[in-house]
Amino acid sequence: MSTNRFPENFLWGGATAANQLEGAAQEDGKGWTTADTAKFESDPSKRMQQMLAPMTVKKVEQSLTDSEGFYPKRYGIDFYHHYKEDIALLAEMGFKTFRFSISWARILPNGDDEQPNEAGLIFYEKLIDELLKYNIEPLVTISHYEFPLALSFKQNGWASRDTIDAYVHYADILFKRFKGKVKYWITFNEMNVIGMTGYLSGGLLADKMKNQDNPQEDFYQAGHHQLVASAKATQRLHEIDPEAQVGCMIVRMENYPNTTNPNDVLASIKSDQENLLFMDILTRGGYPSYAKRFFEERNIHLTIYQEDEELLNATTCDFISFSYYMSGIVGGDKAEETTGNIMGSKVNPYLEKSEWGWQIDPVGLRVTLNKLYDRYQKPIFIVENGLGARDVITEDKKVHDAYRIDYLRSHIEQIGEAIHDGVEVIGYTPWGCIDLVSASGNEMSKRYGFIYVDLDDHGEGSGERYLKDSFYWYKKVIASNGEDIE
Repeated sequence: MSTNRFPENFLWGGATAANQLEGAAQEDGKGWTTADTAKFESDPSKRMQQMLAPMTVKKVEQSLTDSEGFYPKRYGIDFYHHYKEDIALLAEMGFKTFRFSISWARILPNGDDEQPNEAGLIFYEKLIDELLKYNIEPLVTISHYEFPLALSFKQNGWASRDTIDAYVHYADILFKRFKGKVKYWITFNEMNVIGMTGYLSGGLLADKMKNQDNPQEDFYQAGHHQLVASAKATQRLHEIDPEAQVGCMIVRMENYPNTTNPNDVLASIKSDQENLLFMDILTRGGYPSYAKRFFEERNIHLTIYQEDEELLNATTCDFISFSYYMSGIVGGDKAEETTGNIMGSKVNPYLEKSEWGWQIDPVGLRVTLNKLYDRYQKPIFIVENGLGARDVITEDKKVHDAYRIDYLRSHIEQIGEAIHDGVEVIGYTPWGCIDLVSASGNEMSKRYGFIYVDLDDHGEGSGERYLKDSFYWYKKVIASNGEDIE
């Protein structure tokens, strides 16, 4: 089927995160981050648990003095020293955009330093200039699943309202330094799951939480502080660089009702409300009416100032963005559970699953695109989508990843259908366009990239880059602007 429905200026590319590929964790003045404390677990069943487990001051301190454990995100794929050759490969594929994140602690080692670390700014400036040399549009995430540890110790991260000013100061530095060079910014990665990634993305330490009986209250208060910070940063960017745009970003989970039972249908609606709460706030300009009951039923009481409400109402995002890997099922009580990233689901008998239990649903992406465009009427950037798999490299350094091509082809086909439906999609950046450390499992064996990186789960290997079959396929897709996806 032809998908020749993509606009001429469609932004094809790929997505990464600093903490998963840069390495150089303590080089050139960078401070420690929450991601740097993630230890590799040899037992696969414990890997997801580690991401979601509460962290304490003691656990963090132990990780910083641990001389025996391996901490993959401190090393990544050493993009910090190989960014030029890696970007050259992205350019060879024909990338129009490249999503990456800036490490807060590389710019402000303590999170709230008055003056920035110039070495950190120089690195990102060189990275951005390298992209622009190839006419690749930088798509920059300001905070992506890492947080300066110094601010965790000092004020328990986003639990403190003081972190709002620290973040805005950080963002202000970036906006001024890269004015005219970066057109697209994302304030926070997948901000709607802070309740599950409170330590990683929010710097929240369990033993410093105010409400030990109901930690979700602390998580949503931290989330509120992020929402205010996002709005303030958006306001500042519009002042500093009126040509640039800011997007909000969430994990999108399209959840179908388990049956036609009205209670299951209602559960699907409620699931949408929970999933889209933060996007509703940043796109529509305030907490939606359903939020009152949502918080009441969870015994959550937030401190929200009038000035917060006024700011959110006056400052909304320019575009929306999301990660989409799978769909799920909600409602009912007689369905087998499947695994899947940080959001579990009931098994959908109509869908295949990846090795990691992620339910593969290309049509669900079209459903989500239509639903979100109807809801918000703002341009949409699909900033993560992809298939994690155990790639095998042959003796002649080839990777035949037809399974990845099939996955991406089916999703691109549905994006084309959504555009034909009338949805304004401005770009598509598949996740982990070059192999990197998995966010959830701290492992290299779960690979997403078009480019194979010769490193194993223990950081052993040459680090050499090799081109997979999907590299040449995606190059063809971009060159044809989505017309040739076979």
